[in-house]
Amino acid sequence: MEYEKDPNRKPYKSVLSNALWSIRGMVKDAPVSLLLMLLELPLTVFLAWSQVRLPALAVGKVTAGADLRDAAMAVGVMMLAMLVATVIRDICGAALGVKLQFYRFSRGRELIRKSMTSFFQTYEKKETRDMYGRAEKATWMWNGVQPLSDAPRFALTLTENLLCCALFGSVISFVNPWLTVLITLAPAVNILAERAYRKWEYGTRASRADNERKLDYILSKPAEFASYKDIRVYGMAGWFREVCRDLLKTDLSWAEKMNIRQFLSRLANLLMLLIRDGAAYALLIARALRGEVTVEQFVLYFAAISSFADYVGNIITGWNNLGNGSLFLSDFREYLDLPDDMPDGELNADGFLNRTPEIVFDHVSFRYDGAEQDTIHDLCLTMAPGEKVALVGLNGAGKTTLVKLLCGLYAPTSGEIRIDGVPIRDFRREEYYKLLSPVFQDVRTGPFSLAETVTCRLDGSGDIARAENCLRLAGLGDKPDSLPRGMDTVLDRQISKDGTELSGGEKQKLMLARAIYKEAPILILDEPTAALDPIAENEIYLQYNAMTAGKTSLFISHRLASTQFCDRILFLDHGRIAEQGTHAQLIALKGEYSRLYEIQSCWYRDDCEGGEES
Repeated sequence: MEYEKDPNRKPYKSVLSNALWSIRGMVKDAPVSLLLMLLELPLTVFLAWSQVRLPALAVGKVTAGADLRDAAMAVGVMMLAMLVATVIRDICGAALGVKLQFYRFSRGRELIRKSMTSFFQTYEKKETRDMYGRAEKATWMWNGVQPLSDAPRFALTLTENLLCCALFGSVISFVNPWLTVLITLAPAVNILAERAYRKWEYGTRASRADNERKLDYILSKPAEFASYKDIRVYGMAGWFREVCRDLLKTDLSWAEKMNIRQFLSRLANLLMLLIRDGAAYALLIARALRGEVTVEQFVLYFAAISSFADYVGNIITGWNNLGNGSLFLSDFREYLDLPDDMPDGELNADGFLNRTPEIVFDHVSFRYDGAEQDTIHDLCLTMAPGEKVALVGLNGAGKTTLVKLLCGLYAPTSGEIRIDGVPIRDFRREEYYKLLSPVFQDVRTGPFSLAETVTCRLDGSGDIARAENCLRLAGLGDKPDSLPRGMDTVLDRQISKDGTELSGGEKQKLMLARAIYKEAPILILDEPTAALDPIAENEIYLQYNAMTAGKTSLFISHRLASTQFCDRILFLDHGRIAEQGTHAQLIALKGEYSRLYEIQSCWYRDDCEGGEES
């Protein structure tokens, strides 16, 4: 992550490397697009030459005294060839626009795939998320330019301009060989100015991207349906406006600096243009006045000088476009090349799916990046096959971190976790996930049907009867009957007119049903009843034995009264197991668990006169 530490470092990849990478990607994913571009190249060069040659040809015929038919035939053939070339080029351009969309989408999928398969611990870091934000810009459209799909086009356009320069340079060399050198070297000042701007632009990208990301967040949050109530009831609109104003002010300040630097860069280009073209036209006119060139040659040379100067400018513009696009591609490729901190093992999970596993935490410690102390410290724990373990403790004790370690979302700083004696790092990551049926604290649903959400199948191959049974076990058995399309009802009212929006408690039950349906040998419930009322919570607990049959389960809750059905309770304190035993044993111990249980339970008794916060 040296990007944030050294804003003056060079781009991740060179312009040439990014251009070749883009062309290789197009050969692989959209070869027809590349063929269309290659077909456009000779057509464009021919049209550039014919546009210069046509006026000289007409003037030459007239000054040579050719008859009308001969002149018309010569000019007509040239114009017909130009028409055919233009039609073919335009057809290629229209077809290319469609093909490039598929290429852009295929490249965009790489970004999504990287994000979805990256090691969670790496992806969760701020610097990774910032890098993703910069990489995502390569998929956007900027002033009609799309970096991912336009990089090959810029490279080929640059080639076209180079060929046209070679063509017209050879023509104007007959006027004066030094004229070609003058027109070619004059833009060196422009190149240096643009290079300086691009270096500054890339060096400040991290700071600008951080501000842009905050601004995007603030602008999008008020539009979220889930935020409407809080913003209105708590009068947060003014706060959003104030924060947005400050971020926008910073964003506009960056834009002003960029515009000033771009203007200075273009001013240098304008000055060199006046010097270059003025000298060239003065030399040509002087030769014409001395009678050293014919009228036809004058027209040809005049047009060639103008075209040559234009194509030199186009080369500079094309190189700048390629360079600017390359900066986005550098961010894109750097994100794709971001290594995982936890490489995959090679073991498949098939041999572990049909047995009840033992889980061992062997001196496991975990510390977050930048933290001064461990969140989990030297934790030793063995969960016997089929054991139902409850994990309790105050906020910040490390409960959710322990769950993420068990799920393979985090890698221990030291120690190891084993499933039936096998370290989890030995499993292929996707295979290891087959062993787990977790229900996390943060519950979210997607725009899928009830059946698709429970079965995790979008092709209709899920077992609907079993899914409905899992919904009953999770306390949501009556829900399908109340919906307009039953199990096929989409869980999003904003994209489906007959969709539905579930309550917080219903979402938790739905995720619990999904975990049961998966039938993984390890069941992990992280506050699965936090959004449920006491009656619904009790119904879930009554089904707990059925849910955990043939599984080793870990249950996390802040409500100590809800853990009594577990075989063993672990009280976690500052990343260590401070107390463990059954509910009765921990109450008899008169330790911290007993104290917190008394604080919580007294509020349900008439004799409660006050208590401490837990």
